[in-house]
Amino acid sequence: MNRITRYKILWVPAILFLVVACNRSSKTLNRRVTLWRKDKIPYGTYYAYENMKNIFPDADIQINKSSPLTFPAGDYSQTTETNKRRTAYIVISPQVLPDAAEINALINFVGNGNQVFISSFYFGDSLLSYLKLQVNRNFLSYSRDSLQLSVYNPITYDSMSFLYPGFAGDNYVTSMDTQYTTILGRDVDGNPDFVKFTYKGGGALYLHFAPIALTNFFLLHKNNKAYFENVFSYIPSTVNEVRWDDYFRYAGKRGGFSTLQYIFGNRSLRWAFWLILLLFAIIYLFESKRRQKLIPMVSPLNNSSLDFVKTIGRLYYQQKDNNNLTSKMATHFLDHVRTRYNLSTSVLDEDFVERLAYKSGFDKNELKRLIYDIKTFQDTPSPSDKSLMELNERMEAFYKQP
Repeated sequence: MNRITRYKILWVPAILFLVVACNRSSKTLNRRVTLWRKDKIPYGTYYAYENMKNIFPDADIQINKSSPLTFPAGDYSQTTETNKRRTAYIVISPQVLPDAAEINALINFVGNGNQVFISSFYFGDSLLSYLKLQVNRNFLSYSRDSLQLSVYNPITYDSMSFLYPGFAGDNYVTSMDTQYTTILGRDVDGNPDFVKFTYKGGGALYLHFAPIALTNFFLLHKNNKAYFENVFSYIPSTVNEVRWDDYFRYAGKRGGFSTLQYIFGNRSLRWAFWLILLLFAIIYLFESKRRQKLIPMVSPLNNSSLDFVKTIGRLYYQQKDNNNLTSKMATHFLDHVRTRYNLSTSVLDEDFVERLAYKSGFDKNELKRLIYDIKTFQDTPSPSDKSLMELNERMEAFYKQP
């Protein structure tokens, strides 16, 4: 076996393996869910969009990129039946979150005889609350590999069931006002997933909770296109205009839609938003008050001159020089009277006692005895310790006067 033959034996299986691997990878299912009218992938809506002209052959198919607030909402009462402009507004989007103004615009639009069909995984709480609906939200179920649902025939009202082997997106209505709501379709468990609201002007609002059933994969599986035909057969064939919506699909990416608009479109998020604002307001009110550090207690200044006199007095007392100590105490007392009460101390008579008792508030009899002791001790050569202590107590009582 030559070298070339050996290379062929080695390379041919490798090439065959690569070809098989490439072919297998090219057949891998694109699992991206877009619901986009131009996508031919399994979970796009190319088939549904292109077949609008078959469902409404006499209608003008248009792409709508503007808010429902721009829709005409005039009075059609003066318009003849032959020239009325009837519009079918088709919305197929992963989420539909109209604000309060857009909800009113849609209802006015329907009230004027137009048809609005909305199919989505997620409807804003504001819209559901307005229509008195409660919904179980499963979103996409990747754990389930099939979807089965049914729709009532618009003419015979027979229930027709459809099945496909793909993602399940079967959200359903758990509570509704049966007086105004008509059930047009159900999921595999019998729960409503397609409902209708009829208005007096001849218009109707349709809410469809399984948009996966409008994708290419579902509709091209076996005879599932009959589901598509029955769903849209509820919209009268007299419509002369079909608006396929792109507004709600890109509402979150345009300047016309904001994060706050998304929050206000969800009742739970709206309540949380206002509660957080209230909490911040309360914190601001309490925390914005002026905070002041604790002011430490400052002890009043001591009378240093009085302390000095007391110290000198103790010194004299220890030396037993009572005569000199009495003289010093009397001198300090008289100086205190002159400084604080602005009284002359040259004459210590009855009039002096009267004026000092009036200004100081000290007991007149006690003050008279104090002045008497001062005058007596000045003439006593050597007063006793007991007499000196009594004199000091009377002076201390006077000094403590406020």
